[in-house]
Amino acid sequence: MAHTDQRTMRRALRSEIAGTIGLLTDEHDFRAMRRYPSFTFDDHTTYLRQVEAVLKTRAAQGSHTTVALFDPEEYAEYCTANGLDPDLPSSRTRFTAELTTKGSALPYEGQPVTDLIPALVDEAVRQATWEYAATLLAHLGACASCGEDIGRAAFARASALLARILDTAPPGSHHLVCSVTGTPETLLAALHTDDDPQGATRLDEAETLEFTTVLAVGIATSSPGGLVMRTTTPGATDRVYGWRLRDDDLHPLTAAEVFDAYCTDIVSGDLIGPESDVDYTTPPDLGDDAPDTPTPRHHH
Repeated sequence: MAHTDQRTMRRALRSEIAGTIGLLTDEHDFRAMRRYPSFTFDDHTTYLRQVEAVLKTRAAQGSHTTVALFDPEEYAEYCTANGLDPDLPSSRTRFTAELTTKGSALPYEGQPVTDLIPALVDEAVRQATWEYAATLLAHLGACASCGEDIGRAAFARASALLARILDTAPPGSHHLVCSVTGTPETLLAALHTDDDPQGATRLDEAETLEFTTVLAVGIATSSPGGLVMRTTTPGATDRVYGWRLRDDDLHPLTAAEVFDAYCTDIVSGDLIGPESDVDYTTPPDLGDDAPDTPTPRHHH
């Protein structure tokens, strides 16, 4: 009886241990790991099937699993830096455990691996964008004329602009996309908001931070940029409107400009077919609370 109780207790404890699985999302990364003899999988499709089976089994047992993006190059660098043998499963386990704090990771919620992969890749892109934008802001330094920290002032301005947009937005859920194109690569950030039952705006903190940081880069570097917002209200046609970022302020786009912006792929420049039942319109008036002094900016 005591033995059975111990087994039951151990099973209960196992179900409370959160686990992390490192996922090789594409063929290229999978081939890179095959150079290690201890990595025993032969083809990527079989590997993905096995990962999905493990995830489902753990979920059925009540265990929580986080899935992290496994990058073989980062793994090799990690092993070198920590004096680990990369051909040991224990080294992969240690690297994977640290991915939850530093890398791109998502909780497994029963979705197919084919859905999990693009979500993980999107998460990695989001994180890389934010890290790049935050680093850029941090290295702009102080304004030569006023001594103010350029990155910090631009972030404060971006926060104020976002607050004005959300304060003047009509009720409903909102999907915002900010793009800044003057940096070495186009920076994109998205933010989704909706209203709680009391009418207050609900925001994801990480998304808000990323969005504000990208907008701040556009302000600080005087880069070409813009912001498009789509508002969805039950029983009404979706509305899409936007603003052009100029200096440290947002200027409303005309309905035609919004249509052009929303129906063009920001990165490739390719046209995207317009949606039916969508109203491309001018944005609500943001009001004017611009500061008396302009935000200090870094000039190229």
